[in-house]
Amino acid sequence: MSNTVAQPASRRVLRVTIAAADPVRRAGLAAIVAAAGHGISEAPDQSDVVLADGIAPGTGPPAVILGGTDTTEPGLLPGDASAEQIDAAIRAVAAGLSVRPAEVPRPAFEVAAEPEQNLLTPREVEVLAAIGNGLSNKAVARQLGISQHTVKFHVEALLRKLGAASRAEAVHKGLRQRLIEM
Repeated sequence: MSNTVAQPASRRVLRVTIAAADPVRRAGLAAIVAAAGHGISEAPDQSDVVLADGIAPGTGPPAVILGGTDTTEPGLLPGDASAEQIDAAIRAVAAGLSVRPAEVPRPAFEVAAEPEQNLLTPREVEVLAAIGNGLSNKAVARQLGISQHTVKFHVEALLRKLGAASRAEAVHKGLRQRLIEM
């Protein structure tokens, strides 16, 4: 039985070929690779991974491309990727995984330019029509047989749903969206 202990895959020393046209960039990438504990190989066919600046090397081992757009390569990172990101990508690609830059997060909710017409309840449309006729909350409550508090609740909902800052603006948007007629 052997006394050697196998290194975990995440700490395995990989052979990496650096492909960069600019000698300064090449030296910088080589320093990052060496600092991560990997070996530099001049022969791509004897490497585990190719780290390329901008352009995919073509054939050979899997590549991590910095600032590239070739989606056929397993590894893509932004050109300004950190040393930690480069090391993680090299290890992932060597393990057979794909690496892609994170997309720019989009907000979960976006404000609609024009709210859809079906956002209002039938009662809210009645309240909108009544305030469009110039009625006060008290008069709307009397006309619809509801409390003033309920009218106020519906007006607040109308303003929010229509994206209006005032009752007049809500009426204007309601007319433009053909929710009400005058």
